[in-house]
Amino acid sequence: MSLSVDAAHELEEATAEEIVRWAYANHERVALVASFQAESSVLIHLAARVVAHPDVITLDTGRLPEETHRVIDSFQRSGQVRLTVQMPDPAEVAEMVGAHGPNLFLDSVERRRLCCDVRKVRPLQRALAGYDAWITGIRRDQGPTRAGTPVVASDPAHGGIAKFAPLARWSSEQVWTYIKAHGLITHPLYERGYTSIGCAPCTRAVQPGEGERAGRWWWEADGVKECGLHWSPEPR
Repeated sequence: MSLSVDAAHELEEATAEEIVRWAYANHERVALVASFQAESSVLIHLAARVVAHPDVITLDTGRLPEETHRVIDSFQRSGQVRLTVQMPDPAEVAEMVGAHGPNLFLDSVERRRLCCDVRKVRPLQRALAGYDAWITGIRRDQGPTRAGTPVVASDPAHGGIAKFAPLARWSSEQVWTYIKAHGLITHPLYERGYTSIGCAPCTRAVQPGEGERAGRWWWEADGVKECGLHWSPEPR
């Protein structure tokens, strides 16, 4: 079902649960894309209230922290979801590493984006093939590139399917209040000062006073702290 202007406007004022319900009610195949950070736990809990065993896609980049694998395993064993673990194309990784080395992301912003493209962006494109809509946990207060995130919009990067961000208007405090209220699974790296969790070599704990995504690609003095899943320097 294509999105109408009226539907997008109505959902802008809806609750997260109402947005999730609308997504499933109006689309035949919906994928919840999870990094298994705090927001993923909230969305999986909301989705499981709407449908039995929602489809969940996660990206195993090949460089994830071991703690992330343990969280993935916890959700898989819980029986709450139908989980697809999408990996990058081995040939694409081999070509990239052969040309630039395994830690090319340290060389320049351009090579870091190439690494993200091979390990995240292209795998997600393959994983979402055949879906009508996808749900993500990004929030507007996570950084300037996410400040204008719509609650729902057509996603030209994935063939024009609908992209839902039910937690777009939520704060970090709201996320954690929900998690504690429902006793949800959480990533153990939060207890070590992490506030945004990605690949192991590209993520660190934040320091007092730093922003939520300051621990991502911290060696880059300037530039956009995005991998390309939700923002691209190129028009789409």
